[in-house]
Amino acid sequence: MKRLPNILTVGRILLVPILVTVLFTKVEGKEWYGLALFLGAALTDFLDGFLARRFQQVTRLGQLLDPAADKILMASAYISLVELNPRVTPAWMVAVILAREFAVGALRNVAASDGHVIAAGWAGKVKTVVQVISVSLLIVHAELGEFRHLAPISLWVALVVTVFSGIEYFLRYRKVLSRPPGTAAVS
Repeated sequence: MKRLPNILTVGRILLVPILVTVLFTKVEGKEWYGLALFLGAALTDFLDGFLARRFQQVTRLGQLLDPAADKILMASAYISLVELNPRVTPAWMVAVILAREFAVGALRNVAASDGHVIAAGWAGKVKTVVQVISVSLLIVHAELGEFRHLAPISLWVALVVTVFSGIEYFLRYRKVLSRPPGTAAVS
């Protein structure tokens, strides 16, 4: 039980190549298998954090691996979806979403180098939920019939929420970026 949160995080990383392989197969029903794999991986994101906090098992390894696993999962899913159906998942939209992820990751790294931890805020949590919904709908886009329009709409919503949350992080932590390197964080 002590290592379960980190095992779940590593499991999420290991599910990514399986997810990508399934999405690119010619097997009938691959969309539903892909959706199940993606949602299972996304569920581990919730579970690992919940279990680590609940049982006070937050580790430095977990703090390092969890955000990396999230970015690996979302980036792999979105990039695969661009390749599979660029009309529904335009590359420029995915590039903006991924740019926000890397920019906020860089902000967190700068803050951490000065001993300041940037926890996920409400906008970041909403962003994650919206992205999971978006990727889920994009995976099963071809199977949605008359509701196909929901997939591209969800991508637009994900784009807007993602950009908003990125701006919110940078505005909230702009003092971290304005300090000279190596100066102590002031609360």
